[in-house]
Amino acid sequence: MEIKVLGPGCPKCRQTEKNVREAVSESGVDAEIEKVTDILKIGEYGVFGTPAVVIDGEVKSVGKIPTKEEIKRWIGK
Repeated sequence: MEIKVLGPGCPKCRQTEKNVREAVSESGVDAEIEKVTDILKIGEYGVFGTPAVVIDGEVKSVGKIPTKEEIKRWIGK
């Protein structure tokens, strides 16, 4: 599973990355997590608000901090 956290590094983006890492760790899911800060790469996902979360190429969240429970549902745990 590939998870990307899109955001330039704002506090909301850092909190989103933290929530993703904790949800993955607590779920025991094998996932590669990447933080994407390049605005051009973020735009390639059609995302114009941050933070955003992309799981296996599918945009799951835009413009808000998802809870760990939401993230666990997205990753199937």
